[in-house]
Amino acid sequence: MRLSTTALRLTLLATTLPLTTLPAAAQTQPHWVATWGTAPVAHANDHHAFTMPTTLRQIVHVSIGGSTIRVVLTNELGVSSLVIDAAATLPAPAGAIQPNSSVPLTFNGHPAITIPPGSIAVSDPIPFNLAPLSDLAISLSIAGQAIPTLTQHDLSLETNYIASFDQVTSPTLKDAATTEVWDFIKGVEVEAPQSPSQPATIVAFGDSITDGWHSTTGTHNTWPDLLAARLQANPATSNLAVINEGIGGNRVLHDGWGPNALARFDSDVLAPSGVKYVILLESINDIGHAYDPKKQYDIVSADDLITGLSQLAARAHAHNLKVIGATLTPYMGAGYSSPAGDAVRQTVNQWIRTTPLFDGVIDFDKATRDPANPSVFLPAADSGDHLHPNDAGFHLMADAIDLTLFTK
Repeated sequence: MRLSTTALRLTLLATTLPLTTLPAAAQTQPHWVATWGTAPVAHANDHHAFTMPTTLRQIVHVSIGGSTIRVVLTNELGVSSLVIDAAATLPAPAGAIQPNSSVPLTFNGHPAITIPPGSIAVSDPIPFNLAPLSDLAISLSIAGQAIPTLTQHDLSLETNYIASFDQVTSPTLKDAATTEVWDFIKGVEVEAPQSPSQPATIVAFGDSITDGWHSTTGTHNTWPDLLAARLQANPATSNLAVINEGIGGNRVLHDGWGPNALARFDSDVLAPSGVKYVILLESINDIGHAYDPKKQYDIVSADDLITGLSQLAARAHAHNLKVIGATLTPYMGAGYSSPAGDAVRQTVNQWIRTTPLFDGVIDFDKATRDPANPSVFLPAADSGDHLHPNDAGFHLMADAIDLTLFTK
């Protein structure tokens, strides 16, 4: 792996000063837990050429805290090598940070690393006071290099920043533009104690309803964010992290926006550290496109979808994960809805509620549907497109989750 100090620098910055020394007696086999994560997709680089030095400052909202962290960077879907140097921070409002608080990341002791196409890079551990449910800014300075395909998540629901030149340690970026995408970042992990109740991670795996489409930017009102807050408030579950691995437009059986669920399962569910549970909420897009009254394509049956979800459950169980099935929320009135598609949704939901393959069930359908017309959203929960909840709907979803599912 070729190292470079000239192409990309990344800095972690904090509103409170980080710890300065690692514990004297470091564990020989540390237990790492993913406290934040996202699912990347490939995106043609049509918005920034990176032909001149550029700083990205990207905000993430973690679930559990810790005193030692590491950052996972990604070039999984890139077609050329990416040279990076990294660090992390707790940001102040509007992307500002506390002066003199940057904590550089290293990779095997080096300040820069080349990530080949198709790969990730995990930073060395750094001491850092990371509070639960707090924000972390990951700043990258990228010197001129050709990056034709970005490994990106296109819905961060955060206000991120892009600016010219190397400004990674600047408290406030000069002449910065704002963006709501995450480029080249995949996860943040905390070192957790080895104990009978040791921290673990819950993966929320799904499509745009998990990703948080129509949730209000900067408010952390997606159902995975709200679940993380509920877990923190409950002493019996405050050791559990939640990472959001939703991708808008994702499907179980066919590629679309992002690889299909079966193809990305290893990278987005099995690869993050410390995963113990996975919540499966996926297949409404398979149904919508297959039964779209305007243009049907990639035809699938209820049995096809049940087989796909069964495969995901089997692969999770093979890695000793507990699998929680989640019913599909109402969709009649959405642009691609049809009575035939809703019949498939109802069939899949009945299987989810009754199959012995799952270790538990969350009935998101029941939590969000209109009792007077169960095929549509409760009006107060509908974002207006009849497919995605609004903030109130996401609260209904999170509140419908029985926290004892995660104490077994």
